[in-house]
Formats: sequence, C-alpha cells, structure tokens
Amino acid sequence: MKTICGYCGVGCGLEFKNNKLVGQSSHPSNKGLICAKGISQLSTINLTSRLLNPQNRVDINKDFRTTSWKESISAIAEAIKKTTPKKVAFYLSGQLLTEDYYIANKLGKGFIGTNNVDTNSRTCMSSAVVGYKKTFGIDFVPLSMSDIFDANLLILAGANTAEAHVVFHNQIKKAKKSGLKVVVIDPRFTDTAKIADLYLPIKVGSDIDLYNLIMKRLINEDKIDFEFIKEKTNGFDDLKSNLKELDNSEMFSRTGLTSIEFEKFYQIIAENEKIITAWTMGINQSVQGVDKNLAILTFHLITGTIYKDGCGPLSLTGQPNAMGGREVGGLSSMLAVHLDFDDESIKKVSKFWDTDKISQKKGLSATQMLKEDIDVLIVCHTDPLYQLPDRNAVEESLKHIPLIVDINAYDNSEISKFAHIRLPAAPWGEKEGTQTNLDRTITKQKKLVNSSGECKADWEIFKLIAHELGFEKDFDFATPKDIFDEYKEMTRLSKDGHLNIYECDYGKLDDEPFKWGEQIIKEKVFFTKNKKANIYFVQNQQKSEKTDAQYSLLLITGRTRDQWHSGTKTNYVASLTKHKTNTFVEINSNDADALGIKMSDEVKVSTRRGSLITKAVVSEKIREGVVFMPIGDKNINYLTHDMCDPLSEQPDYNHNATKIEKYKGR
Repeated sequence: MKTICGYCGVGCGLEFKNNKLVGQSSHPSNKGLICAKGISQLSTINLTSRLLNPQNRVDINKDFRTTSWKESISAIAEAIKKTTPKKVAFYLSGQLLTEDYYIANKLGKGFIGTNNVDTNSRTCMSSAVVGYKKTFGIDFVPLSMSDIFDANLLILAGANTAEAHVVFHNQIKKAKKSGLKVVVIDPRFTDTAKIADLYLPIKVGSDIDLYNLIMKRLINEDKIDFEFIKEKTNGFDDLKSNLKELDNSEMFSRTGLTSIEFEKFYQIIAENEKIITAWTMGINQSVQGVDKNLAILTFHLITGTIYKDGCGPLSLTGQPNAMGGREVGGLSSMLAVHLDFDDESIKKVSKFWDTDKISQKKGLSATQMLKEDIDVLIVCHTDPLYQLPDRNAVEESLKHIPLIVDINAYDNSEISKFAHIRLPAAPWGEKEGTQTNLDRTITKQKKLVNSSGECKADWEIFKLIAHELGFEKDFDFATPKDIFDEYKEMTRLSKDGHLNIYECDYGKLDDEPFKWGEQIIKEKVFFTKNKKANIYFVQNQQKSEKTDAQYSLLLITGRTRDQWHSGTKTNYVASLTKHKTNTFVEINSNDADALGIKMSDEVKVSTRRGSLITKAVVSEKIREGVVFMPIGDKNINYLTHDMCDPLSEQPDYNHNATKIEKYKGR
C-alpha cells in the first residue's frame, strides 16, 4: 500500500509492505530513500502515551475525567455560542491533512465568523509566504526539489538539510556527484556544511547585507539578465539607485566574512548560470524575515535564475502539510485558496460556501491570539505552550482563557496542562487524506490500521462541532474524498485559476501524486497587476535584540536530526532516542575558555526572559559570540523573546541576547 511520510516537508512516498515501511521508489520526492524518522512511524501509532478517550475538567488544577464525545462537543459548541466570533480562535497545525485544514477553515471563517484561524506554520513559513506574494503576486514556489539535478550551484542559506530535511540532503549529495556546487551560509559549521564546496560563517542577522553586496557587484559588473529584468520585472531602477547609496564597508563588516570568503562566493555565482537558493528557519525566523526573503527573491530576478530548469528560490517547509494549509487558507492573514480579505474575494467565497458570516477583518495570528481577549481556543495537533516564544508570558495568557480544547493523538502535550477538554485524534497511519509537500506535490496519506480507542479523524471532529452549532447542511461530508472534491472545486476561485488542484482526481492519487502550478512555470507568468514580478530594495535595519555587557552572547535555535517538534512521538521511539540529544548548548571554545566552561559541564543559560540548566558542548564549529540550542529542548522558549516580523508575524527565534555561567547548584 502506498502512502506518504508525516514528518518533514520533503513528503517522502512510502510503501507499507509486510508490516514494515520502505521508501517508494517511484515517488518524485524521495525515489526510494527514507530517513530514520520515516521508518519509525509505525511504532508511533502504538505508543503508550496515546490519548484514546475524550477527557474534560472544569478547573485546570483538577484531574481530567473520561467523558463522552457528545458531552465534549456540546460543551465546545455552547461556549462558542455564548461568546462573540472575535473571541474564538483556532490554532491549527502542519500535521493536519488538507481535508482537516479545509473543514476547520470553512467552519471558523465561513460559519462561526472568526478569522482567528491560524496554524503553527506562522512560526515556520509565514515570512516566505509574504515574500512570495509581494514578489510574484501569489504564494508560489517556482521549482521542484528535483531541479538540483539540473543546477550548477545550490546556495543553502540558514538551512541545515542534513538534520532537518534528511532525504533531500541525500539527494543533494547525489547531485554533487554530477557536478553540483554547494555553498552553505550559516554561523555554525553544521553537518550540512561538511558537504559544502564553500562554507560562509556569516554573522547572525547579516543575510541582507551579504545579498546586497552580491547584487551591487553583479549590477556593477553587468552580470545580470537585462532582458529578463526589462520584460518580466518592476522596480529594478529603484533597486539599482538605492544599492548605490549603501556603504560597502559597513555591510561587509556586519557579515563577519573575510574578503577571500566573499570573493569566492561572488566568483562561484558569476561563473554558474543555473542557481538555486534553498532556505528555511535561519532566514524566516527573524524580525526582518520578510526582507530576507525579498533579498533572495530579488537576487534570482535580477540574475534571471527563475522559471528555468535548475534555477530558482526554493523555500524548505519544515512540516509535512504546511503547504496544504497555505493552499486552503489556514493562515489568519488569508481567506481561502490563496485569496485575501478584499471585497471581491469575500464575495466569491461567500457565494461558494453559501454564507454571510465572513468578516472583512484579518484574523489574529498564532503569535497574536494569546495576547488578546480570547474565550475559546481550539488547539489541533500542535502545542503553543512549547512552541511560542517567551513561554512565561504564554503560560500567563493561557491561565485566563475560559475554554481551551486540545485535539491531539497523544496525552503528553505541554498545552494539556492548561486544557479543559481533550479530544483524541487519529495520528498518522490511522487516517486518510492528502498533503502537499514543499514543492507543490500532492500525495495521499493512507489509513494503514484501524483507529485506536475512541479516536476520530480531525475532519470528523470539526464536523461534529459544526453540526452541534447548527451547520449540518453545510458540513454534510461522509468521507475525506467528499471534502477534497468540494475543496478542489473551490480552487477554481483562485487568482486566474492558478491553484489548479481542480484538475486533480482523488482516486488517481492512490497510484501517483499530482503537482499543481506546473503551467505557471511553463508560461513564465507572474500574478501582479501588470503580470511582472516586483523587485524590492531592502536593507539591514538591525531590528533584532541586541547584546550588551551583561548578555554578551547571541542565542540561535534549530532542529536536530531525530527530533520532531515537542517530541510527543520521537522522544518515545527507541530507534530515535538512542541518537542525538536535544538538551545542550553549543558554545565556541574561546567563549567557553573565557567563562571557565568545559565540555559536558552543567551550565545556566539566561536571557532577559528566563533561564534553564543544560550541558555545554564546547566546539570550534560555531562563531565566537554565538551559542546554539536545539528546539527539541521543551524549555527553550523560556529564553526567547516575542519580537516578530511586522508583516509576517513570524517570531525572531534566532537573535536572543544571552549569558552563560557554570552552574553551581542550588
């Protein structure tokens, strides 16, 4: 039986054979390759930590009691009816299948009348979404992972593929054997940097400076695509004149690179025609995350390295269905099928859903909603308590929400400490539906085993809530196929029908995936008013948190290979727990010497928000002045601040002024 992996955005095709999982050789995303997390998924279904029955409590200081679905759903619907739509919020997840996402979005925005429907993709991909929309007119990744086999040069900026996108990283290593050059830009010499032809140990937060220096040099030396710029772009003259005004020495100083390193980078760009840039959280998770995306996109526009084989800007999503959530409208900043909250879009969607409840006001993002006056918070397959920055403030906010619902497959989530109702949801392997990987490829996830306990698929849970609220006719779905068929018809409403999922047949997905948007690449079209891509000039405004004499180090965060988010699955799978630890702080050896810290010492890591105790990893592989901690440490966000990009509302997890001292005990 063919299915798809439920972990990262690569979206590997799998086959279920003889009660084992193997890589699907015909799937375009992985060609038979599979990683340790992917193989382990079968064992996550039967973990003893599964949530198997609905549970309720009135007071978060009391124990949960097992209850019925009817009682739980009735309590949720009653709370929604008693408050106003603006005080209801849905916090969704890239773990959801597209059908789950669709029905939740339809219920919240279309019938309850709240646009406070957001997803944990807010902390992952929202800066990339805004960048694509501002530049291309739509949220569109204009190439595929397989393009690396046609490329001459791959630039990995703020992306540790060896640990976050393992199978894609193995594909990169294959492409290198055919001549692909790889540049890795990162303040840490990661496992990914080991395969680099050129490694650039950039200073944290200076990505915009580096790209501006490169673009300024390319323009000065006429190594840009003048024809493409003239025919396909807006704004080049403004870019050129503004770049002239920038001080090269200031920008260069901020990057922390040597002149030799910069020159090597410039030459490798100038000498190669087919260039791909791939990036992820090191770019997106910044108070200037959108600007960093715009710098990368502009670089590809002025060099004409887009809409050609082996070329383009490839954002790497972290979650299996972050892209599917973006398609249906799972972010609070969009309505549905890539449509926004403008009058025309609201009119079209209202007619399609046959509703008059849609609000014109953009909803609260995941990073905003807990700061507002919310009465009902429905959390689905994610964990804002673990995930959101400045955890002390998050905990305080959660205490004041009258009803928190945790829809989850596992009973060991952090958010459950503040939940009033817990609903058991089907995990990977116990549900069916579709998901879209990072390069627009839609694959069907199959139900491999019967549902455990009283678990239900997420779409069924949202359907029960809709029916209890009186929307039976509008949520009369019997199967995931019913939802997909309605959703695919809705994609005809997308701008110029670009989201051509309406051409996808749900039944045919049993045998092969479907990739939307291929005609856009063939026709080389953009979706702005004049059908040309927008070039943006951006500069490093140095908005992130600054170090000082007391907090003199800079904390950055990231993923480790076998970790997955809060660890409700991977922390309890024996085949994964024997690998890399998630509780450490990596510190440069010179910084460690100055602080009297040695390898494996217990240390106290502190910021202006809080502190935690962990073990030191002393290393030559990280820049002086920078320390690294994995996001697999559940306490990490006691340290992080809540500054966000003003356009994407994505948190800045990678610029935290920090101090470290040897822990002397209590």
